[in-house]
Amino acid sequence: MNSQFGLMNVWSQGDLVTKTVALLLLLMSLASWMVIIIKTLDIMKFKRLATEAEGFWHSEDFSKGVSQLGGGAENPLRQLALEGREATAHILNTDGTPAKAQLHDSLDKSDWITRSLRNTLDEITAKLQSGLAILASVGSTAPFVGLFGTVWGIYHALLSIGAAGQATIDKVAGPIGESLIMTALGLAVAIPAVLGYNALVRGNKGILMKLNRFAHDLHAYFVTGARVGKTQ
Repeated sequence: MNSQFGLMNVWSQGDLVTKTVALLLLLMSLASWMVIIIKTLDIMKFKRLATEAEGFWHSEDFSKGVSQLGGGAENPLRQLALEGREATAHILNTDGTPAKAQLHDSLDKSDWITRSLRNTLDEITAKLQSGLAILASVGSTAPFVGLFGTVWGIYHALLSIGAAGQATIDKVAGPIGESLIMTALGLAVAIPAVLGYNALVRGNKGILMKLNRFAHDLHAYFVTGARVGKTQ
């Protein structure tokens, strides 16, 4: 490619505004790809951990079932199981707390366990959705940032052409074409962010569906002593 055209020429000939827009698009692209890669790895990990749910229910007792769940404290299934056990022990005053009147005494066992499991699910959901706001912001603003760079570049190109007093096609095509590169860069940043956002949302929905099903089974186990539709 001729050294008088292309990205390097846009950078070398650009002013402070043009370089700032280019750097902003670069940072937006890096942030998007970091979120996409990190959240994709998280989803893959959670899907792998979710396969241990059936092993939990096939264990001889609750303690062995918890040990069956891998991933340590970061395993959302393990978090739900331990939170359900703690909530059950607390409402029944079997966790060593003094047997004195408390506000949760007005709730029955089912409501208290439901509340505890729901709080844990909300925390897990917030963790899964962290970073998605970055992708949404980049996907919606990057094209306009690139367009701003294009408009600014065309404005300065026209000023240069007017100062030179010539408006032939060879004088216009280069500067205008280089300015349009900013629009292409904006789209190149936005498109992966939008596609990544949609893919991560779908992945999160699949994980949350499995977690909600597991929490529902846990609720039935702690309230009735048996998994829904199963004999424990």
